Amino acid sequence: MNSLLDLAGEICKLVFPIHEEVFLGSKESSVAVCTLASMDLLKEVSSSDLMKKIAIAGRLLSENRGIDELIRSIIKNHNIQTLIVCGKEVSGHRAGHALVSLYKYGIDDNGRIVNSCSPSPFLTVSKEDVEKFQKQIALVDRIGETRLDRIICEI
Repeated sequence: MNSLLDLAGEICKLVFPIHEEVFLGSKESSVAVCTLASMDLLKEVSSSDLMKKIAIAGRLLSENRGIDELIRSIIKNHNIQTLIVCGKEVSGHRAGHALVSLYKYGIDDNGRIVNSCSPSPFLTVSKEDVEKFQKQIALVDRIGETRLDRIICEI
Protein backbone atom coordinates (compact mmCIF):
# COMPACT_ATOMS: atom_id res chain seq x y z
CA MET A 1 0.00 0.00 0.00
CA ASN A 2 2.83 2.44 0.86
CA SER A 3 4.54 1.82 -2.50
CA LEU A 4 1.27 2.67 -4.27
CA LEU A 5 0.99 5.89 -2.26
CA ASP A 6 4.64 6.72 -3.03
CA LEU A 7 4.00 6.16 -6.74
CA ALA A 8 0.92 8.40 -6.63
CA GLY A 9 2.97 11.06 -4.87
CA GLU A 10 5.69 10.91 -7.54
CA ILE A 11 3.09 11.22 -10.31
CA CYS A 12 1.58 14.25 -8.56
CA LYS A 13 5.04 15.87 -8.40
CA LEU A 14 5.38 15.54 -12.16
CA VAL A 15 1.86 16.65 -13.03
CA PHE A 16 1.52 19.37 -10.38
CA PRO A 17 5.04 20.57 -9.56
CA ILE A 18 5.14 22.47 -6.27
CA HIS A 19 8.24 24.51 -5.72
CA GLU A 20 9.71 24.70 -2.25
CA GLU A 21 9.20 28.10 -0.74
CA VAL A 22 11.03 28.89 2.45
CA PHE A 23 12.11 32.37 3.44
CA LEU A 24 14.94 33.02 5.87
CA GLY A 25 14.81 35.95 8.26
CA SER A 26 16.83 36.90 11.31
CA LYS A 27 19.36 34.35 12.58
CA GLU A 28 18.82 35.74 16.09
CA SER A 29 15.08 35.09 16.07
CA SER A 30 13.56 32.11 17.87
CA VAL A 31 10.27 32.21 15.91
CA ALA A 32 9.22 30.19 12.85
CA VAL A 33 5.99 30.78 10.90
CA CYS A 34 4.17 28.07 8.96
CA THR A 35 1.40 29.37 6.69
CA LEU A 36 0.10 25.91 5.68
CA ALA A 37 -1.47 26.24 2.18
CA SER A 38 -1.90 30.03 2.28
CA MET A 39 0.58 31.08 -0.39
CA ASP A 40 -0.58 34.70 -0.44
CA LEU A 41 -0.05 34.90 3.31
CA LEU A 42 3.44 33.42 2.97
CA LYS A 43 4.30 36.00 0.32
CA GLU A 44 2.90 38.77 2.52
CA VAL A 45 4.98 37.58 5.49
CA SER A 46 8.14 37.15 3.42
CA SER A 47 7.95 40.62 1.89
CA SER A 48 7.25 42.44 5.16
CA ASP A 49 9.41 43.85 7.95
CA LEU A 50 8.23 40.84 9.93
CA MET A 51 11.15 38.87 8.48
CA LYS A 52 13.41 40.89 10.82
CA LYS A 53 11.58 39.28 13.75
CA ILE A 54 11.30 35.68 12.56
CA ALA A 55 13.92 33.07 11.70
CA ILE A 56 12.07 31.28 8.92
CA ALA A 57 8.71 31.31 7.15
CA GLY A 58 7.38 28.48 5.03
CA ARG A 59 4.37 26.41 4.14
CA LEU A 60 3.16 22.91 4.90
CA LEU A 61 1.12 21.01 2.36
CA SER A 62 1.33 17.36 3.42
CA GLU A 63 0.71 15.47 6.62
CA ASN A 64 3.66 13.15 6.11
CA ARG A 65 6.73 14.23 4.11
CA GLY A 66 6.08 17.89 4.80
CA ILE A 67 5.95 17.32 8.55
CA ASP A 68 9.03 15.09 8.37
CA GLU A 69 10.97 17.95 6.75
CA LEU A 70 9.59 20.53 9.17
CA ILE A 71 10.71 18.44 12.17
CA ARG A 72 14.19 17.90 10.72
CA SER A 73 14.58 21.62 10.02
CA ILE A 74 13.42 22.71 13.46
CA ILE A 75 15.59 20.30 15.45
CA LYS A 76 18.63 21.28 13.35
CA ASN A 77 18.07 24.91 14.30
CA HIS A 78 18.25 24.87 18.11
CA ASN A 79 17.49 28.58 18.18
CA ILE A 80 13.85 28.11 17.13
CA GLN A 81 11.62 27.96 20.20
CA THR A 82 8.22 29.00 18.83
CA LEU A 83 6.32 27.71 15.80
CA ILE A 84 3.27 29.70 14.72
CA VAL A 85 0.96 27.60 12.54
CA CYS A 86 -1.48 29.77 10.60
CA GLY A 87 -3.24 30.01 7.26
CA LYS A 88 -5.67 27.70 5.53
CA GLU A 89 -5.45 23.92 5.56
CA VAL A 90 -4.82 21.91 2.39
CA SER A 91 -8.20 20.44 1.56
CA GLY A 92 -8.20 16.72 2.31
CA HIS A 93 -4.74 16.56 3.85
CA ARG A 94 -5.30 18.50 7.08
CA ALA A 95 -1.54 18.96 7.51
CA GLY A 96 -2.06 21.61 10.20
CA HIS A 97 -4.30 19.34 12.24
CA ALA A 98 -1.74 16.55 11.87
CA LEU A 99 1.05 18.87 13.04
CA VAL A 100 -0.91 19.97 16.11
CA SER A 101 -1.76 16.33 16.90
CA LEU A 102 1.90 15.40 16.54
CA TYR A 103 2.92 18.17 18.91
CA LYS A 104 0.34 17.12 21.51
CA TYR A 105 0.41 13.32 21.22
CA GLY A 106 3.47 12.21 19.22
CA ILE A 107 3.63 9.10 17.04
CA ASP A 108 2.88 5.46 17.67
CA ASP A 109 5.25 2.53 17.06
CA ASN A 110 4.35 2.53 13.35
CA GLY A 111 5.17 6.21 12.86
CA ARG A 112 1.50 7.21 12.70
CA ILE A 113 0.61 10.58 14.22
CA VAL A 114 -1.63 9.84 17.20
CA ASN A 115 -5.17 11.29 16.94
CA SER A 116 -4.63 12.68 13.44
CA CYS A 117 -7.62 12.62 11.10
CA SER A 118 -5.42 13.13 8.02
CA PRO A 119 -5.57 10.42 5.35
CA SER A 120 -1.90 9.38 5.57
CA PRO A 121 -0.28 10.68 8.80
CA PHE A 122 2.76 8.40 8.73
CA LEU A 123 6.19 9.87 9.42
CA THR A 124 9.68 8.55 8.79
CA VAL A 125 11.35 10.56 11.56
CA SER A 126 12.15 8.71 14.77
CA LYS A 127 10.24 8.96 18.03
CA GLU A 128 13.35 10.56 19.48
CA ASP A 129 13.25 13.32 16.85
CA VAL A 130 9.55 13.88 17.53
CA GLU A 131 10.29 14.18 21.26
CA LYS A 132 13.09 16.68 20.58
CA PHE A 133 10.68 18.70 18.43
CA GLN A 134 8.00 18.63 21.15
CA LYS A 135 10.44 19.74 23.85
CA GLN A 136 12.20 22.38 21.75
CA ILE A 137 9.23 24.46 20.63
CA ALA A 138 6.01 25.98 21.80
CA LEU A 139 3.43 25.53 19.05
CA VAL A 140 0.96 28.37 18.58
CA ASP A 141 -2.16 27.07 16.83
CA ARG A 142 -3.71 29.79 14.65
CA ILE A 143 -4.95 27.47 11.91
CA GLY A 144 -7.41 29.35 9.72
CA GLU A 145 -5.99 32.78 10.53
CA THR A 146 -4.90 34.59 7.37
CA ARG A 147 -4.80 38.17 8.59
CA LEU A 148 -1.21 39.31 9.02
CA ASP A 149 -2.10 41.88 11.69
CA ARG A 150 -3.44 39.11 13.92
CA ILE A 151 -0.46 36.84 13.30
CA ILE A 152 1.97 39.66 14.16
CA CYS A 153 0.43 39.78 17.64
CA GLU A 154 1.80 36.27 18.28
CA ILE A 155 5.40 37.20 17.54
